[in-house]
Amino acid sequence: MTTQEWKFTSKDIAVKPDLFLSGHRACAGCGPATVMRLIMKATRGPTIVTQATGCMEVVSSIYPYTSWNVPWLHTAFENAAANAAGIEAAIKAMQRKGKLKEHIDVIAIAGDGGTFDIGLQSLSGAVERGHDFLFVLYDNEGYMNTGIQRSGGTPSGAATTTTPAGSVIPGKLERKKPITEIMLAHGMEYVATATPYYWKDMITKVRKGLEVDGPAFLHVFAPCPRGWRSDQAKTMEYTKLAVETCIFPVWEAVNGKKQLSTPSKVIALAPQKKKPIKDYFKGQGRFRHLFTPKNIHVIDELQRLTDENWKKLLQNCESK
Repeated sequence: MTTQEWKFTSKDIAVKPDLFLSGHRACAGCGPATVMRLIMKATRGPTIVTQATGCMEVVSSIYPYTSWNVPWLHTAFENAAANAAGIEAAIKAMQRKGKLKEHIDVIAIAGDGGTFDIGLQSLSGAVERGHDFLFVLYDNEGYMNTGIQRSGGTPSGAATTTTPAGSVIPGKLERKKPITEIMLAHGMEYVATATPYYWKDMITKVRKGLEVDGPAFLHVFAPCPRGWRSDQAKTMEYTKLAVETCIFPVWEAVNGKKQLSTPSKVIALAPQKKKPIKDYFKGQGRFRHLFTPKNIHVIDELQRLTDENWKKLLQNCESK
């Protein structure tokens, strides 16, 4: 990575032309739409974006309109990373032949299906081969575009159309897939998590990922009011609560060495600021059933698991 960290001000971001434009068809309060705009605020020059099928692809590219003010390609659920690898290889070939002199960044963007599940094999392969691109996962914790089905990124206890909460089963039984740990296991130079509430932290991490000479991975928390059955006005509040409850801590790993980012570091230094996960669950219709007397034990178990994961993260950061 570059030795000098990119510095910017709020004014710099405000005056920089938008590369993800307004006029898209995203729902009111859409977390991923904000994520797209912030990602593109961090670009450093000519950029090509390839995007897997999903909510953000659909709402931003309804023919004959587009919200992308850069070269942009839609690809299938399973091969956003493969597409990025091909673009990057073509750029290098053109540079070797002297047909292209400028540097061009490549960004692959995908949701749950294109990352946790259907697209994992191409992502793993592209990272193993060492292609130079940034992969951004916008995580709204379900297949929202096709009917709010559960995904590998859906958390335990959440009700979806394929894991409905009923008298026997209290929502999804399985745990959320540890996607960032899976990517870290590939030996990547840069892996990080972020939320749009802490937008400066997120934009900085996007730029760091672009500056890596090789693959980089950014996992961004992006609530979906429609799928979560939550208040459209509270999307950013949930991205803040996810950090404050340690359900989604923010950190980065450079060459495998983890360190907490400032919002989570504050909680580590002042544990009394850590909020209970029920504060995060409240107001989300997908977790409403957990507050019934027969399911309250599920919240207790999820709190235990969250505390356990937070403790492991602290230990990993301290040991490195």
